Amino acid sequence: MTTGHSERVRALLTQMTLEEKVAQLVGYWLDQGGTIAAPMQDEMDTTSGTPLAEITRHGIGHFTRVYGTRPVDAAERAAWLVAEQRRLVAETRLGIPAIVHEEILTGLAAWRAATFPTPLAWGAAFDPDLVEEMASLIGASMRELGVHQGLAPVLDVARDPRWGRIDETIGEDPYLVGTVGTAFVRGLQLQGVHATLKHFLGYSGSIGGRNHAPVHAGPREIADVFVPPFEMAIRDGGARSVMNNYADIDGVPVASDPAIFTDLLRGRLGFDGVVVSDYFAVAFLEVMHQVAADRGEAAELALTAGIDVELPTGDAFLEPLVERVRSGRMDEEIVDRSVLRVLTQKEELGLLDPDAFAAEAPAAVDLDTPAHRDVARRLAEESIVLLSHDGALPLVDPRRIAVVGPNGDSAEALQGCYSFANHVLAGYPDHELGFAFPTVADALAAEFPEAEVTTARGCDVEGDDRSGFEEAAAVAAAADVAVVVVGDLAGLFGRGSVGEGNDTESLELPGVQRELVERIVATGTPVVMVAVTGRPYAIGWALDGAGPRPGAVLQAFFPGEEGATAIARLLSGSAAFSGRLPVSLPRSAGAQPYRYLHPTLGGPSSVTSTDPTPARPFGFGLSLAEFAYADLELTAEAPTGGSFAAAVTVTNTSGVAGTEVVQLYARDTVASVARPVAQLLGYARVPLAAGESKRVAFDVPTARLAFSDRRLVRVVEPGAIEVWAASHAEAGSRLPGAATPRALVDLTGEVHEVGPDDRRIVDVRIG
Repeated sequence: MTTGHSERVRALLTQMTLEEKVAQLVGYWLDQGGTIAAPMQDEMDTTSGTPLAEITRHGIGHFTRVYGTRPVDAAERAAWLVAEQRRLVAETRLGIPAIVHEEILTGLAAWRAATFPTPLAWGAAFDPDLVEEMASLIGASMRELGVHQGLAPVLDVARDPRWGRIDETIGEDPYLVGTVGTAFVRGLQLQGVHATLKHFLGYSGSIGGRNHAPVHAGPREIADVFVPPFEMAIRDGGARSVMNNYADIDGVPVASDPAIFTDLLRGRLGFDGVVVSDYFAVAFLEVMHQVAADRGEAAELALTAGIDVELPTGDAFLEPLVERVRSGRMDEEIVDRSVLRVLTQKEELGLLDPDAFAAEAPAAVDLDTPAHRDVARRLAEESIVLLSHDGALPLVDPRRIAVVGPNGDSAEALQGCYSFANHVLAGYPDHELGFAFPTVADALAAEFPEAEVTTARGCDVEGDDRSGFEEAAAVAAAADVAVVVVGDLAGLFGRGSVGEGNDTESLELPGVQRELVERIVATGTPVVMVAVTGRPYAIGWALDGAGPRPGAVLQAFFPGEEGATAIARLLSGSAAFSGRLPVSLPRSAGAQPYRYLHPTLGGPSSVTSTDPTPARPFGFGLSLAEFAYADLELTAEAPTGGSFAAAVTVTNTSGVAGTEVVQLYARDTVASVARPVAQLLGYARVPLAAGESKRVAFDVPTARLAFSDRRLVRVVEPGAIEVWAASHAEAGSRLPGAATPRALVDLTGEVHEVGPDDRRIVDVRIG
């Protein structure tokens, strides 16, 4: 990490006028007319109509979404961008190029670029190495096109599945989010581009699961749940950029809070990169939070708090900020602080080098190579979760396959909210997708070439039109097996059933899709239900209901361009199920918010008639193989400031190969504050041939057990810790799953206050 600012950067600052300084602190959004890609975009934008040469006459900090605002040919746009960067160098007084940023949540958001599984699927794969490989491919595409900064990963810990942005999260466990998110940062930045962690801090904790709603989180929840993934990505991943949370915490808008960005982020977490605002977040301090009287005061609040760059435009950080400084109401040194950070970032990215734009843009660009496809397929296969099955799988030589449901023959349904198709092309309905994107029906036809595949939509994702039920039932009745594909359609601000601004009050499948499934099951044809969704729905009726139900149920969190191929391969047995739930599968919306990391009083008990027990717990996922755990060995005693060892033997007791996701859990038996009944310590994907055994060893830093004590200091306390290995958070209780007897490790010594040098990652060896 950078420890200071170079002489070159400091010399540049001394030459700059105030107008040149503030120009470095803003973005300019090209081509945004007609595309709605940010909250209140129409109401907030004040600069998009200004000619580019005029807006950049003093220079510019960022170009906003050069490729990701409308469908453009990547090679042609790259040539334009190189010429534009050269113009900035040649025609502005100080010759400072622009940082180009793009959305990259499911891959580079550009026309014809690879679309990977959504982040909730990354969590379901429990495979940081593969996520790092994916991020490296995304970073290479960015670098080829002259893009320097990606607005990902989202490190918000999932708290409420009613929230529309739940598919952007990695899961409900901070350690899972932290390890997978850190891997994404490493892979991306390996390519010489910068990751942007979002949304700092607590965004996913909004009340009622409503977008932009206030957050009522105590300081302990902030410190112990929301902070750890960011700390890991900063300290272990070296992340160079952070984006703010739109909401307020206990009445204080995060974008105006120096306790968040200066004291916590830069002070305690040691971050020395650049903080960018979420789109229009600075102006929102005036128009939504109403803590600023005008844009100038909003600019002062945000800059003082520690937000360095206003995105996507300069509504507050241009003229209003200049006027604020010139009038004497704001110290110019606060502006200088952020300018130094931005110039240092540009230096790190090589933008200040004399030959930064000497090379010509590529004449041709392939953003969806076989390597992209391969990683997309593998990640999709690893992420799809088998929730139930009665022996119906794998499908063996079916002659007639009915693909029924609104998502069975839809490419858009396989993609998340921030995919280019759903984020941008939805505003261009007549524009081609631009690359191959097989649907589930297409993939099943390819996987079973001798089978007759027929389709029937049955109903839409949303709405109450049942007129297609009879056709769907007839198609299913004539088939050997019916694959019923239900779920979501991702979109923005009311355009879809899930995604940014698409929150829900119910966790039932949207529309009349449950009725469709029940109608198809009633035909008597064997049914495989595939839920392609952006959130976990209350589908316990399909898993454990008293009446007829599907023979198998799969959960696929927006699995991307190779998602349909992955589903088909899993159904045929060409690939093995290994996905695990990164979030609890809810019983009902009324039980929310719920997460597996709860104290005793957060679970079912005799003191309440409400049962929050999920339909399927965190970490759950079936396989066609079966596994057993044995011989848990655990260090008997360890210092509070040290580490301890745990090892378990896992055996594939079946006749087919499979991959088990071994999860190590712990419980603090007595603590100074209420602690969870189960906490994930570490995990490992373990491939096993039929009958094979492997020993899985975990080296666990005691900092994994840290929490904020009554002083709100992060500590590890002495005492007995109960530890066990299991295939999910409730293995050994109500649901099937391998587990070991629990054993105790005694943490000895004084209370250990956790510091930056304490190790945060569990080391795993498989032998």
